[in-house]
Amino acid sequence: MSVKPICIALGAVFLSGVLMSPFSPGSDRWGGLGVLSPSGVRAEEALKAGMVDPKTGKKIKYWAAPMDPTYIRNEPGQSPMGMDLVPVYEEEGGEKASSSTVRIDPVTRQNMGLRLGRVEKKHLAKTIRTFGTVIYDETGLYSINTKFNGWIETLYVDFIGEQVEKGQPLFDIYSPDLLTAQQEYLIAVQQQNGRKKNSRKGRDRLLEASRTRLAYWDLTDEQIAQLETAGEIQKTITIFSPASGVVTKKIALKGHYVKAGEHQYEIADLSTVWVDVDVYEYELPWVHKGMAAEMDLAYIPGKRYQGEVLFIYPFLDPKTRTARLRLSFPNPGNVLKPGMYANVYLQSTFPEKKLVVPQEAVIDSGVRKRVFISRGKGAFEAREVTLGVEGNDYMFEVIDGLAEGEEIVISGQFMLDSESRLKEAIAKMLEARSKETGSDADDLDMGDMTMEDDDLDMDGLTMEDDGLDMSGLSMDSDE
Repeated sequence: MSVKPICIALGAVFLSGVLMSPFSPGSDRWGGLGVLSPSGVRAEEALKAGMVDPKTGKKIKYWAAPMDPTYIRNEPGQSPMGMDLVPVYEEEGGEKASSSTVRIDPVTRQNMGLRLGRVEKKHLAKTIRTFGTVIYDETGLYSINTKFNGWIETLYVDFIGEQVEKGQPLFDIYSPDLLTAQQEYLIAVQQQNGRKKNSRKGRDRLLEASRTRLAYWDLTDEQIAQLETAGEIQKTITIFSPASGVVTKKIALKGHYVKAGEHQYEIADLSTVWVDVDVYEYELPWVHKGMAAEMDLAYIPGKRYQGEVLFIYPFLDPKTRTARLRLSFPNPGNVLKPGMYANVYLQSTFPEKKLVVPQEAVIDSGVRKRVFISRGKGAFEAREVTLGVEGNDYMFEVIDGLAEGEEIVISGQFMLDSESRLKEAIAKMLEARSKETGSDADDLDMGDMTMEDDDLDMDGLTMEDDGLDMSGLSMDSDE
C-alpha cells in the first residue's frame, strides 16, 4: 500500500480536528471559517447580551454557567466544565430591577418556606432577667461609739446577730469626764435655786451650758432629768441603741477601756434591704430610676417580692461591660437576708407605639442589617434598615428603612439573601468590565487563553498534491 494516500488521510483528519476545536465554542473570532456554536447557531448569528431571545421574548442580560453563576459571558458558549452557558434575562416589564431584587416563582417560594408579615406599630415592652445579691440598706447602718473615754462596766448586748430595738440598753460605762460634767450640772442646779435675783440670768446661762454639755455626750433627756431629780452623781451611764436592727459588728467587751470615737457596735436596720444587680449596656435604654422590679429566691419558691430601682450607678464595669443597679425591697419579718442570691425581673414598656419587626426578619451581616420587602409577583427587594432597641418576643424597634404596612419576609429569607448577594456581585463585575472596555459587550476571556485571530498561525499550512505539508504550522501565539 502506498504511503501517500495514508498521509493525505491523516492530514485531512488533523485539519478537521483543528477547525472543529472546542477551544472557544460559539466564538466569532474564527474569521470566515463559519464554525458552529454548540447550539447549532453560527457564531456571528448567536444571541448576545442585550438581545431579545425569540423563544422567550425576554431581553438577555448575560450568559452564565449553570453550575457556577459567577462564570458569566456576554454571548453563548461553554463553561470550563464543558456545559452550555444559559441565558439570564432582565426583569419582566422592561424595567431594570436593582441588583438587590430577587424574583422567584410560586413553586420555589413554597419549597423555600417563605413566610410574610406586615410592618406594624406596637407598644414595645422588655423584661430584663438578671440576678442580684441582697445587701444592707446603707442608710440604715448605725455605728455605736462614745464621745468620751471610759470603761465598760456592764454589757447588755454581747453577740453578733442579736436583734435589738430602738432605746434598748447596750452597755453601762464609767467615765471620769462624765462624772465631772454631772457635778458641774448639779452645782448649776443648786445655784439656780438660790435667792439672789440680781444674778439669776448668769445662773440660767451656766445651767443651760451644763445641760447642753451632757446632751452633747449623748445623755438622753430622761437621764438628765433623773440626775437633776436625784441630786447626786451617777457612777455609770447607760448607752442605748439609736435604732432597731441587727448587730452586725461588735467590739465592746465587759471591762473594756473605751476611747472617744472608738467603734463598739454596728447595727443594721433590715426593715428595708438593697439588691445590687448588673445589666448589660444594651439594656440600659430600658432602665430608669423608679421603675418596677420583681425578685424571687430559690429557697422560697412561688413567692415574688415587689420593689423598685433606687439608683443607677454612673459608670460601667470595664471587665464585664455591665452597669450596676441598686434596687430597694421592703423586708417584713427580716426574711430577706444580706448575702442571699436572687433572680430579678425588670419590667419596662415604652409609652408610645414603635414601628417594629421580628428579629428573624433581619439579616445581620455584622456590617449592615437588611430586610426583604415583597414587591408582588414573586419579586423581593433587600433593603438596609436601622434598628433600635430589642423588646420582648425578639421584636426590634425600626428607626429607619421601613414604613408601616409594608410586607416583609420573616422566614426563609436566607436563600433570598444568598441570591441577592450573588446578583450584586455579578452586577459589580459587569460594571467593572464595562468600564474597562468602554462597552457592554466584552471580549470573551477564557482564563489565560484568548482565541484571537493571531493565536493560531496557519500561514504555513498547504494542501499540495504530494501530501499534507505541516512544516509551517505553528501553535505558538507569539510568532
